[in-house]
Amino acid sequence: MEYVKDLLAALSVILNGLPQGLLALSFGFASVPTALAFVVGAAGCLFFSCVAPISFQAETITLAGTMGKNMKERLSMIFFGAAAMATIGVFGLLERIVTFVGPAITSGMMAGVGIMLTKVAIDMATKNKTVGFSSIGVGFLTYMMTKDLVYTITISVVLSSLIAIILKQKSDIGANGKEKLKLQKLILNLSVVRGALAMVCLNIGANIAFGKITGSIADKSVNVDHLAIYSSLADMASSLFGGGPVESIISATGGAPHPVFSGVLMMSLMAIILFAGLLPKIGKFVPSESIAGFLFVLGAVVTVPINAASALAGSGAVVGGVTMAVTAITDPFLGMVAGLVVKLLGSMAGF
Repeated sequence: MEYVKDLLAALSVILNGLPQGLLALSFGFASVPTALAFVVGAAGCLFFSCVAPISFQAETITLAGTMGKNMKERLSMIFFGAAAMATIGVFGLLERIVTFVGPAITSGMMAGVGIMLTKVAIDMATKNKTVGFSSIGVGFLTYMMTKDLVYTITISVVLSSLIAIILKQKSDIGANGKEKLKLQKLILNLSVVRGALAMVCLNIGANIAFGKITGSIADKSVNVDHLAIYSSLADMASSLFGGGPVESIISATGGAPHPVFSGVLMMSLMAIILFAGLLPKIGKFVPSESIAGFLFVLGAVVTVPINAASALAGSGAVVGGVTMAVTAITDPFLGMVAGLVVKLLGSMAGF
């Protein structure tokens, strides 16, 4: 039964990633080359015995897709940003950052991300009320009855997707990705440098917040430097051949009985799906709003309460509160910077 739950968790995260994978294709990123990223990610999780897998992440896909004027710029941003992140990970700087910022800021970032996830879930449901709110309702009830994220995402995604099929709805995200492995020529200009730096800033916050949240779900420590290394190598392999970014995520595999195995299984299955060119065919049955229930539960019920309580406890309440608020309305990196500024000013002013 435990391995069945491992498989369910892996399949659930795949279902979670399909709409975001289609988003990547809509920006012109190729499907088959992106499979290389999942192969590297699976190998990295096995090598480091890490519970934090990587998958499609809407924030990074959108950032690269909108900041790059063409595919050469987008792929170059991903590659050079990943190279910088890999360097940070190799030198162990992310773990030092976690130690330096302290628990109030770290918890504030996590709580802020939880608020972000809740807002995304509500926004999704508003766009497609029948599918979205049914997913939220089913997800909430499932979690309240089982306290299990694996069952929550499986049941909410499957039932809401069935509703979409009955209503003859299809995925609202287009797909036009190429399906060949072809070495790409990278470029370096001011726009690429700016985009690469933006990718680094986003992924510093995402690796710390998302990696730590998945670790907390699994009740295992996550070394975010290791996570930065294999997620960055995955991006470099993918972008060299025209594939999209694959980053740290908040993964339901963390709640599986064997989280490392479940995460590796998820990435291996996703690689097979992408190598076979099945993403556009499978994704048309999974509307993006079907993951609203999982995002809502993960944000509002699982992530926000415990981390907000930690962030707002004791003398670090102001620092944690600012970090949480800024993260919620911008991104984890800016939230971290805001928290550090308040922490510095507080030490200078003596409050």
